[in-house]
Amino acid sequence: MPVVKYDRPLGQGARKRHYHKTERGKVIDFMVQLEVQVGGEWKEVIRYDCTHNFAHMDRYDLEGKRKKDDLELNYEEALTLADTDINDNWEKYQQRFLKGG
Repeated sequence: MPVVKYDRPLGQGARKRHYHKTERGKVIDFMVQLEVQVGGEWKEVIRYDCTHNFAHMDRYDLEGKRKKDDLELNYEEALTLADTDINDNWEKYQQRFLKGG
């Protein structure tokens, strides 16, 4: 089962963590996460994954509270959305997170 895993710096104090596993060309597991550095510690901001056997997105606040949204997509579609969304919108998510929004 091929696995792709990497961390990518996005800008000052922000990074994207990417992981996915495929079997016979089909995504069977994934996680794409935006993290922001706060006080020397990396905190989750947005995470797309399938840990509860469905594709969803978790949004976190500075205190670690999260809100879960069902994406109603298959894993391949959700993985593509996750990468595109974080690549395109990480600065907006970072600012909102740091302002407590």
